[in-house]
Amino acid sequence: MSRATTFVTIAAVTALTVVVGYAAYFDYKRRNDASFRKRLRKEQKKAHRTATATKASEGAEGPSKEVLREALEKVKNEKVPDSPEEKEQYFMQNVSVGEQLCAQGETFYLPAALSFYRALRVYPSPVELIMIYQKTVPEPVFKIVMEMTSLDMQDRIEGYYDHFPRAEMNVSVTAATVKTGDNQTMKKNILTVTKDIKAGEVIYKEDPIIAALDRDLESTGSYCSHCLRRIDTEMPLRFPDDPLNTAYCSETCQTKASTESQNLLFGLDSPVPNLPAIPPISDVAKDDRREAQQRLVASLGSDKVTPLLVARFIGRQVTAETVKLGTGSVGSTSITASGGATSEEYSLYDHIERLRYLDLSTQHEEVQLISQVLETAMPGLEQFVNDERYTTLKGKMAYNVIGVCFDGGRSDKPPPTLRPEDLEKTRTPYGTDRQIGCGLYQVSSYLSHSCSPAVRPSFPEGTSTLHLIANHALTKGEELTMAYVDVTQGSHESVHECRLRRRKELARGWRFACTCQRCILEGQQGSSTGEKNAADESKVEDVVHRYDKNKQAPPPYGDI
Repeated sequence: MSRATTFVTIAAVTALTVVVGYAAYFDYKRRNDASFRKRLRKEQKKAHRTATATKASEGAEGPSKEVLREALEKVKNEKVPDSPEEKEQYFMQNVSVGEQLCAQGETFYLPAALSFYRALRVYPSPVELIMIYQKTVPEPVFKIVMEMTSLDMQDRIEGYYDHFPRAEMNVSVTAATVKTGDNQTMKKNILTVTKDIKAGEVIYKEDPIIAALDRDLESTGSYCSHCLRRIDTEMPLRFPDDPLNTAYCSETCQTKASTESQNLLFGLDSPVPNLPAIPPISDVAKDDRREAQQRLVASLGSDKVTPLLVARFIGRQVTAETVKLGTGSVGSTSITASGGATSEEYSLYDHIERLRYLDLSTQHEEVQLISQVLETAMPGLEQFVNDERYTTLKGKMAYNVIGVCFDGGRSDKPPPTLRPEDLEKTRTPYGTDRQIGCGLYQVSSYLSHSCSPAVRPSFPEGTSTLHLIANHALTKGEELTMAYVDVTQGSHESVHECRLRRRKELARGWRFACTCQRCILEGQQGSSTGEKNAADESKVEDVVHRYDKNKQAPPPYGDI
């Protein structure tokens, strides 16, 4: 799943407009803005000093990696303007300096590239700008810009877990070698605690990246479709003619839902309301869009939540990118979840691509339905999803989603219509049949399973906000584990029956055989005859293997 494919789609929508505006605005500034010309002269003098200092260290092949890294560090340590207006000035100034330095010959190629790279740092759609650079900047300078971008990405990749999770969450992600059910080992990232914790203490709180109510509750108006809070009023907030018939507990939740994905997936307003290049939506186009949305809702039936979670995640990602274009400035911000690093450092997909997933069969019909919803919202957006991307995201939801239960869970869930092996499972110590909904949690996705768990998820606020509670006293560095299934021995279950039930649910839902101490001891005490020595079938994306194996960044934006 290349981020190039994701971003180039949006870039294509506005690239021509940007190129034309880029040239016209430069010309205007150079002719009419005295302060702009003064800043350009100042930057040119600075660049001359840089060129003189680096000339001796450049060989026939251009600057060495050491020179580039030193230059990159200097640029990264420079303060970036805060306001959209200041960022726009910063962007225009550096591109103009870069253009003028390019005209002065090879000696000034490195400082020219540094200026172009500074501009790239504040531009909201980097692939779009790189496409422009490729067509307008001398090839040696463009090569230096791309080498610096690759070095920067390598630093970000290697430093990801220095920023994530945030220090105040009291946990860290640690690489470990763990035993699998087939008596083999595998490398896996686990969650460990960074300080001593008392029994019953809240380790951290976390909001989901995305969440969804169980299908039988979605349209009842009993729970908020955004935060999953119980709605006590008889008049919940709703969107008119919403095919999903969502309900909200407050205007805040309704606005957040609309901004993140609801309008794109199930609304009729423009997905990029402030982008002048997009014409008003015709009545025919609205009808086509609504029909595509209705087909998607109909496909969910009474048991499927995972396709909706995938759609909402894609919706959030699309929105994060289109918002940048819609603002019309280089100062826009992206949407992030609560557990990660800042939006300037890592994108939403930077987080999710590192999560484990199950290799599921491709459901082309589901892909088509979501593609049609995106395409009818704005042609070109359908490129955000293809069979491979959708199936991988669906596998991540299947493996990582956590069930949301209040006060021990519900007892009124309708009987399932699917076979047990086809039922969607979520991680919850109460059992999936007692949840009211589920969510994908950035940090908590790193929690491994144990039938004697160290922690438990709790939802005391009556919303999807997860509180991670210590089941017993924890020592700094100890691994945090939760129960993916109900591990309590029922009153009518024997030890062997309870163990068998747990292991069957884990095999169906997450495709591994549990190797926790409780399972080992109970297996030794009773009969484990006929048990399969199953391997852990969860995976990580190939790009993550490359990160770990080579500590080498991939091409920064794929093949431009």
